[in-house]
Amino acid sequence: MILNQRSAGDRWKKRRDGIGKVTGELKYLTDMTFPNMLYGTVLRSEHPFAKIVAIDTEEAEKLAGVEAVLTYKDVPGLNGFGIVMPDQPVFCENVVRYVGDAVAAVAASTKEIAEHAASLIKIEYAPMTPITNPEEALLENAVKLHENGNILHKAHYKKGEEIDKAFAECAYIVEDTYYTPRQMHAYMETEGGVALPDENGGISLYAPTQHGFKDQMQLARILNMEAEKIRVVSSPIGGSFGGKDELNIQPYVSLLAIKTGKPVKIHQSRRTSIKAGIKRHPMKIMMKTGVDKKGKILAHQVKIIADTGSYATLGPAVLDFAVEHSAGPYIMEHVEVDGYSVFTNNGISGEFRGFGGNQITFALELQIEKLAEKMKLSSTDLRWKNLRSTRDPGPVDQLIVPTTGASDVLSKILMSPLLQQKKHQTQEWKIIGTGYSITMHGGGLGFGRSDPSGARMSLNNQGKIEISFGFEECGQGLIPSIEMIMTETFDCSPEDIDIVIGDTAKVPHSGSSTASRATNMVWQGIRRLKGPWTEKVLEHAGALTKLPKEQLKIGSGGIWTKQKDGTEFILSFKELADSFDVLPAVSTEYHFPTTPNAIDGGHFLYTFAGVAAEVEIDLLTGRVSVTKLDHVISAGSVVNPMGYLGQIEGGASMGLGFTLLEDAAMENGRYMTENLDTYLIPTIADIPKETNVTAIETLVEGDDYGPRGVGEIGTVAVAPAIAAAIHQATGHWVNKLPISPEEILDIVSNRFFQD
Repeated sequence: MILNQRSAGDRWKKRRDGIGKVTGELKYLTDMTFPNMLYGTVLRSEHPFAKIVAIDTEEAEKLAGVEAVLTYKDVPGLNGFGIVMPDQPVFCENVVRYVGDAVAAVAASTKEIAEHAASLIKIEYAPMTPITNPEEALLENAVKLHENGNILHKAHYKKGEEIDKAFAECAYIVEDTYYTPRQMHAYMETEGGVALPDENGGISLYAPTQHGFKDQMQLARILNMEAEKIRVVSSPIGGSFGGKDELNIQPYVSLLAIKTGKPVKIHQSRRTSIKAGIKRHPMKIMMKTGVDKKGKILAHQVKIIADTGSYATLGPAVLDFAVEHSAGPYIMEHVEVDGYSVFTNNGISGEFRGFGGNQITFALELQIEKLAEKMKLSSTDLRWKNLRSTRDPGPVDQLIVPTTGASDVLSKILMSPLLQQKKHQTQEWKIIGTGYSITMHGGGLGFGRSDPSGARMSLNNQGKIEISFGFEECGQGLIPSIEMIMTETFDCSPEDIDIVIGDTAKVPHSGSSTASRATNMVWQGIRRLKGPWTEKVLEHAGALTKLPKEQLKIGSGGIWTKQKDGTEFILSFKELADSFDVLPAVSTEYHFPTTPNAIDGGHFLYTFAGVAAEVEIDLLTGRVSVTKLDHVISAGSVVNPMGYLGQIEGGASMGLGFTLLEDAAMENGRYMTENLDTYLIPTIADIPKETNVTAIETLVEGDDYGPRGVGEIGTVAVAPAIAAAIHQATGHWVNKLPISPEEILDIVSNRFFQD
């Protein structure tokens, strides 16, 4: 199926009219205000690495309008947070490890007073020499940034015999090093939220996050409070892309609200968001790949060094994902991968759309291209020679669901009109090139990581079918997707449904809105609820109408009878609700499908993508413009056509920034940019004038795991496709992202202006 704005819109409208509504709070959470609300701010370190000698808050506390000043002494529970490892201090006590580490927090009657009070806090530091290069952090004589050293996590995978022996049998070998940038999430809504204390000693927290229950769990440890006393309202979100999955302002507004007994709000400025927020892991990837004379990949050796910054966040899982995907959709006889996630005094790296897949795919796909060039073989032929088959194991030799995704996307992307151009075309001072790449991407959290989900369906007293999930709407189109699955499952109308998400007081645990898992978990949940829900409702309706339940069905507006000549409406959902003494509700618990093989983080369900790119290179400036992009996506059935298209097109724009524009560069542990005026992201002027998205919806017979999420797959294969297009036009391989105009200008100057 080919998707574009018109076709997707037509299909959406044909399937369902209307858009579902979320009950509860509808405004963005950072826009909320409450009576008697105070404003908070966090005082953060200006040193990348320093000992704290003394903290003096006396002058700040005396300032008129200040109602609380907090330091590490005021944390009643665990002074630390982190989804996997709670190693990041809420407030630093003895040492700061990056520019942005929190040292104190203030609540005052106005934002201006709070910020002035923070400036009056006197902190005596003893600066130390920061470690800003992860390879230096690995040296034996390097200062230990944490008690257990500077290696956060090691990941290793080996397949086959001794790798050196395998390389000795290779006819062609390519060995190269690739560098990827520290990319910023750049969401429009920076981190913020409001905490409200209640009369029972609990709090309600309104703050954007991708996992309200995980926030609740972490806050319970910090506040030394029962989790049930903490309500987290976490949706809707003004963008996240992984950047708000970890705690940010939540501990500070919560502690300040409890201390003052009043609502407290913090909304970080862009400068603070850049300084304190997480980024995509910069990686150095050393890759050596060898083939025999016929092009069969015999040996593949990879070393990954990921700069995780000062604290863990999800660094271990990101590294595991990169290691897992090091061989991608190819079958290789001998593989050896070593990965290191390394602590430095740079800004914190963490979860980001693609989750390590973008970095490793860039390196892997260029290796394939370079090997083909060395063999004087087309990269397409080389891919076909090594491509995984339907029932092959996964990239780390684990059991996965049988899939034709790899061959499907390769076959289809090769049909792109962009790739039919025989040679790059030349305009005045400009050259055009085309290229393509393919990839596979695991969904869910993977083996060994708790990945449960849950759903609840009830008939509420308004006569609505209420469907509840513990997910968040963070721009991925989850709400209309839930609506479409519900209306299709029960043949009802959007007006018959109430969707409840993103509120720990109202929804079941469903796991995180991350890892491209939410759409699949929604589909699984509704499918599981359909039978028991229908049974309960029709049994009651049958007793009420004196009709056999076998003659009844759920439909638009309520209950219908099945007639030989059609159906007849007999009972509205409101009438049905009014007839119950206890309104019916059913719930279910389940897990994201996981490989049975004990491989840490190993996945079972994968999506696949092919990307073809056309680039235009300005010979006078070295600037690369992507003029056309074609995407082929294999992810099962399309639930929400407009949402599907938006995820692929939006993800591609983010991939475009990763490839050509974005790098949150650091020097001596300090960001060289403080705002979006010096950090460029793609705008409407940069995105391709023509983008086509083709969705392959077929799954292998017996695959009943449903639609896969597409929140990440649109970003992953963009960079190598652009790099391949640049090579076709210039003959030059780029190994470092973002691709600098200076590098391209140097190449084209030497090759096109020799005379």
